[in-house]
Amino acid sequence: MQNFNHLITTRPHEVRQVLISDLHLSLDEPALVQAFLALLDDCLALPTLKRLFILGDWFEVWLGDDVYLSLLKEKRSEEARQTHWLTPLIVKLKKLRIDGCEILVMHGNRDFLLGQLFCNLFGGELIYEPYTLAVGQQSYRLEHGDALCTDDKKYQLFRRIMRNRMTQWYLLNKPLEKRLAIADKMRRKSQQNNANKAAHIMDVNDEAVAAVITDSDALLHGHTHRPAVHQTIDGKKRYVLGDWRLLDKDARQPKVSAVIGVVTTPENSKKDAEFGLVEFTYTTI
Repeated sequence: MQNFNHLITTRPHEVRQVLISDLHLSLDEPALVQAFLALLDDCLALPTLKRLFILGDWFEVWLGDDVYLSLLKEKRSEEARQTHWLTPLIVKLKKLRIDGCEILVMHGNRDFLLGQLFCNLFGGELIYEPYTLAVGQQSYRLEHGDALCTDDKKYQLFRRIMRNRMTQWYLLNKPLEKRLAIADKMRRKSQQNNANKAAHIMDVNDEAVAAVITDSDALLHGHTHRPAVHQTIDGKKRYVLGDWRLLDKDARQPKVSAVIGVVTTPENSKKDAEFGLVEFTYTTI
């Protein structure tokens, strides 16, 4: 594991954009939710922050916007909404947007049913891969990363089926109980399949990377949970964001660690914007 510096806390006036991925938030992992809220507090304190990117797998599973939006429709659901674990996230994200920071959200392999209606609650925008990000004079290609794991033939077939609009329409028109059962079955099957796969199969394919990066100067993605800076076969850089990991889970105050992306512009300098991977850590309360 590389040692990433902490630009987000040591040089806050230089941070213009923050990019995160693979948070896998859920009610079952409150420490990860706490850590995300802490990151949002950091973002709110950054004086020149203009964009926050969430590049997929924001949630461990997302069964449809209506799961939360249904709480807004009935007055009797007001208490349920106020105590829902998602509500504090929406409140902070909305404040961040009011402060002038764009919030751009991309689908991952676990939250592909996330919709613009949910993002509207905090003024966010759903974006689609590939997304082009200008960093100084360079062009960065952003995506979640699962489409690049082409050696995993079974997963790629599954991905094509799940990303089909008719499949999504079918799922979203199922009762919530049915969706819960389907999601649980899919999760268990995925865990079984992954346990029997060689590690390299679940990583990106070099040729697939080379094919998509031809018109870009660099590639940035998540999904593989292997944070690092790689060289592609044609000499370009491939940046991989890290998943949000709960360390020392049995400790009294476990720590959450993640490798995120940061675009900075040096103060009082004519230098172009720069991109780098930095470490974000949070000790739970």
